[in-house]
Amino acid sequence: MTYKQETTELFTIRDWIRFAVSQFEASDIFYGHGTDNAYDEAVWLIMSALHLPMDTLDNFLDARLTEAERTKLANFIEQRITKHTPTAYLLKEAWLQGLKFYVDERVLIPRSFIAELLANSLSPWIEFPEMIKSAADICTGSGCLGVLLASAFPNAAIDVIDISQDAIDVANINIANYGLEAQITAIKSDMFSALKGKKYDVIISNPPYVDAPAMAALPAEYRNEPQLALGSGVAGLDHTHTILREAANYLSDDGILIVEIGHNREALEAAYPNIIFNWLEVSSGNEFVFLLTKSQLA
Repeated sequence: MTYKQETTELFTIRDWIRFAVSQFEASDIFYGHGTDNAYDEAVWLIMSALHLPMDTLDNFLDARLTEAERTKLANFIEQRITKHTPTAYLLKEAWLQGLKFYVDERVLIPRSFIAELLANSLSPWIEFPEMIKSAADICTGSGCLGVLLASAFPNAAIDVIDISQDAIDVANINIANYGLEAQITAIKSDMFSALKGKKYDVIISNPPYVDAPAMAALPAEYRNEPQLALGSGVAGLDHTHTILREAANYLSDDGILIVEIGHNREALEAAYPNIIFNWLEVSSGNEFVFLLTKSQLA
């Protein structure tokens, strides 16, 4: 029996949320792309699939769905469970700091502690955000952090950089969706290779940082993401090594570098005993994002 056949007696949004929660709870799906439980996942999938604002759920719980809408939801729920397709890919949307971004299977689903820091324009490290004239996001993926950079530093020219043409194409969708074509430029480049002569006041990066053992143990949902955007060598630090080696050449004299490294703090500090990393406080602790000035990198 297909999911479409199973759902012939589901007519209202209330019915569909109840069904989806039951199915998700009975399955082995993994959360972590915007939700952490079956109910929130079901509400997100159903409301967004029906193009209804999330905060209007109570108004529409007993609204009856059309046959086409029921078929669409049945297909989505089936893909979420049987193929472990992340909901973000089904809906072609992800959220970061209250902003909606277009995503599909060409890019990693946005999730970054750096987004929290950009909400405060990197205070207290940057005292006058309006004075920042240039910034770059290395390994940009969907371009989401570039959009947040543009909001944090409205007077800055922003470059978003990725080795993947697919990622550049998706980043350009998000740049256009926010009307930021005049401020943000997407550049296809293997890290810094295409940035000769450029200098930035701020460089941020949420590069691939999953180590080899963790890559082997990833849930199916994460394996449905581009593996190029996740793995970074045996220790998960290959991309970070490149950034630390080259970033100083692309920073202005007072420039700063901010990099997210996941759970690799201990390995990173062991690899660079002569560098004193500034670990920034984010919601989950102070071991995921570091900041260095140009002088510390030189």
